[in-house]
Amino acid sequence: MTPPPAGADVVVIGGGLVGASVAYELVTAGASTVLVDRHDPGRATDAGAGILSPETGLDPDPAAFAFGVRAARHYESLTARLVHDGGSDTGFAVTGSLVVAERPGDDQVMEDAVRLAVGRCPSVEEVDPVEAGRLFPPLGPVRRALYNPAGRRVDGRVLLGALSRASAVRGLRTIHGGADGIEVDAGAGTVTAVTTSEGRVPAGAVVIAGGAWSPELGRSLGVELPVNPLKGQIIHLHLPDCDAGRWPIVQPVLGFYLVPWPDGRVACGGTMEAGAGYDHRPTADGVLQLLRECLRTAPGLAPATVVEVRVGSRPSTPDGHPVLGPLPGWSNAFVATGHGAEGLLLGPYSGMVVARAVLGVEEPEPGERDGAALILGACSPDRFT
Repeated sequence: MTPPPAGADVVVIGGGLVGASVAYELVTAGASTVLVDRHDPGRATDAGAGILSPETGLDPDPAAFAFGVRAARHYESLTARLVHDGGSDTGFAVTGSLVVAERPGDDQVMEDAVRLAVGRCPSVEEVDPVEAGRLFPPLGPVRRALYNPAGRRVDGRVLLGALSRASAVRGLRTIHGGADGIEVDAGAGTVTAVTTSEGRVPAGAVVIAGGAWSPELGRSLGVELPVNPLKGQIIHLHLPDCDAGRWPIVQPVLGFYLVPWPDGRVACGGTMEAGAGYDHRPTADGVLQLLRECLRTAPGLAPATVVEVRVGSRPSTPDGHPVLGPLPGWSNAFVATGHGAEGLLLGPYSGMVVARAVLGVEEPEPGERDGAALILGACSPDRFT
């Protein structure tokens, strides 16, 4: 008979990018950690585009902008740590990004985008449409173009693999199965254990990081997490004999994005299907939308081979902000979810912030403590109670 799993300082439920990031930060800090991952089909990490360009984001909220910039910069230190811990390829690269206006109806949105981005980041600048075409050869005619030299991209699947390998080196134990329940001491307001497909795991603390599936875990603790699945379809194309990895990301101000990769792949996405639930089928309408928008923006991609369509459930919230930090009513239960379409950008940094909240320690970088406190305050699950 297989012995039951040993207990842990922390049990993290959910093995997507956010949960894996929390687990990595915990084991790096020396906490014994168990990650419970049932590998849900359609999780957002596996289908995300991986655009990391907060400098050209259209959200005027300064707090959201600061969160995005911190999260993007966190990738530099994170990827260096992962390589040191045996993570090898992280799927991260700085490529630059272009924001483009294609039609007359784009003009006002583009004007607002230019004013916002250039005002925030002096390194962001307008470039001639001809220069935009030189940077991204398949691009069609554009009216205006804004270039961010700091634009970055990350392959979520590759990064998740690097996190898993590096965490294993640090001592992470992973249960490849579901969390069947969370045991509690209601009088003390504490969680005591997680029951899994491999047995009961006593826990000093629990982190719920189940993406769009997090509400079922929150309800087991009497907490309603207003996180809903937002279906997204993304199509991957391939151009033979092409080093597309040198091209920047392209983001029309009104349209679908294009993310190039070194193997000649170009990803185009993504649809926003709020009423689809957990339907992870690629649909004819979704593919039609993706190809129509893709080829309008970049007609030079017409000869490309259609490789695959990826579908994921983004965990969205009513106000568009993540849900991070302690769960109300419990002294040792935490949550990290609700990043919507920004999971690949915000997820690893959110994982660090929540992990350090679990451990009760401050962030290591000078000047970062107040930023983390503001993020936890703005993203607290208390705001929904």
